[in-house]
Amino acid sequence: MSDFSDSAFSAPPVTQAARVLRVDAGYALVEVVGGGCGRCHEAGGCGSVHLTRVFCLRPRRYRVQNQIGAPVGAQVTVALPAGVLRRHVYLAYVLPLLALMGGALLGDAAAGEAGAAAGAVFGLAIAWWWMARCVASGKLAGEPYIASIEFQEEKT
Repeated sequence: MSDFSDSAFSAPPVTQAARVLRVDAGYALVEVVGGGCGRCHEAGGCGSVHLTRVFCLRPRRYRVQNQIGAPVGAQVTVALPAGVLRRHVYLAYVLPLLALMGGALLGDAAAGEAGAAAGAVFGLAIAWWWMARCVASGKLAGEPYIASIEFQEEKT
C-alpha cells in the first residue's frame, strides 16, 4: 500500500479563521468565519467562497483539537496539517478517475465495448476498495487543530 507521507506531498497547512463556541477535554467547537480557504483575492485563487455562500446557508461548526487552550469567544486560526487535504483530493478524485479509465481501456482491449463498460465498473470497485483500506489504515489521519489565537474577547 502506498505511503501518503507529507514529504511526498509537501504543502503548507490549510488555515481558516474561526470563533470558539465551546471547549471540552482538549477539543473546541468552532464556527468558521467566512468561507473557502481565504485566498480568493490572491492570483490563482479559485473563488470557492462564492459557492460556500450559496450552498452553506447554516453556520459551519467543527470539533477541532485545542492544545493551546483557546477560550470560548476567542477568534482563532484553525489549521489542517500540511498535505492532508491534497491526500484526500488524490484519493477521492484522482484514484477513482484513473481506475475507471484504466479499467475501461483494459476491458475494451480484451472484449470490446461491453468489456469497456465492465472494466470501468470493475476499476471503480477496486478504487473504492482501495480508498476504504487507506481510510481504515489511518494513513490519511490529520485532524484539524487551533494553530493560534488571533483575538480574545475581554471578560466584563
